[in-house]
Amino acid sequence: MSTRESFPLPISRASDDQTPRLVDEVRNASARGHALRIVGGNTRSFYGRPVTGYRLEVSGHSGVIAYDPSELVITARSGTPIAEIEALLAEHDQMLAFEPPRFGAQSTLGGVVASGLSGPRRPFSGSVRDFVLGVRVLDGRGEVLRFGGTVFKNVAGFDAFRLMSGALGCLGVILDISLRVVPRPRAEVALARDMDSEEARLMLIGRMRRQSALSGAFHDGRRLHLRLSGAHSLVKDAVAEFGGAPEDLKVWDEIRDKSRIEFAGTGPVWRLSLPQTAELPALPGRLLWDWAGSERWLISDSEDATFWNLAAKLGGHATLFRNAPPGSEVFQPLAKPILDLHHRIKAALDPAGIFNPGRLYEGL
Repeated sequence: MSTRESFPLPISRASDDQTPRLVDEVRNASARGHALRIVGGNTRSFYGRPVTGYRLEVSGHSGVIAYDPSELVITARSGTPIAEIEALLAEHDQMLAFEPPRFGAQSTLGGVVASGLSGPRRPFSGSVRDFVLGVRVLDGRGEVLRFGGTVFKNVAGFDAFRLMSGALGCLGVILDISLRVVPRPRAEVALARDMDSEEARLMLIGRMRRQSALSGAFHDGRRLHLRLSGAHSLVKDAVAEFGGAPEDLKVWDEIRDKSRIEFAGTGPVWRLSLPQTAELPALPGRLLWDWAGSERWLISDSEDATFWNLAAKLGGHATLFRNAPPGSEVFQPLAKPILDLHHRIKAALDPAGIFNPGRLYEGL
């Protein structure tokens, strides 16, 4: 960290630090072998397999602990609403580059990191775990562990803090998180073009190979929606290059939060994370895509498990993202060596298996 004078840091109220209560509850649950269902804003309860257990409430463990705009780092407790964090960053023309989906006003920082889900900027800026610098975690023994720090380093080795991104709380209770933030773009516009899905995907494959102002590329099955961000001159040139009709930037809030009408049905919603160049065969249902074609969304009435085989064959993975039938698997099945590794990590951090048991896979 720089030793120069930094911007005054907003310090949260000490009463919002609920670490002692959480430690006591986890230790009691561990001693009694009681499963715990970790709950923050509860906006992602649909994601993953259902969990049965005593409710461990973390939403009250909130507040921004430290924020230094000059160092592009923010540290906050896991129960802090993501809207509060983004509002604070916006005051200083900064933002979260991975643009996490919120799924509701109560969305918390802990839920964002635990789910590991990134928004439309993902292929252009990076994923959640790319911006996590460090975490403070409560393990299954009731011990507080610190992984990482508040400085970004390119080092070889095992970064334990990155395990918390996408673990859905199965490895521990996230207490505090330090994140790298970025400046907001100087200019940003949204465009829409009537274009066939495959034509649009192939066009973007070529554009992604060179520098561009692209910060979002979503196809709703009928139209291609583009977002361009960056310096004014770069955005102006990109508008001329891509063409299309201007549209309200609020469209990208709907894309980010999966609140568009296309996602509103009651049938299974599949998410396939694939190489951008992967060509899908005809599938039952409506196909959308984000991330310039590398995140495919299938709105279907089918719970056909062959989607996992198809995704693996194409070099990616599939998730039954929403509206999974009771008792069904949700995430891509793991090869035995990888599943065994998951079990060893779980045993090291949560030996009694009390945290969100079974939310990722049975036995985890």
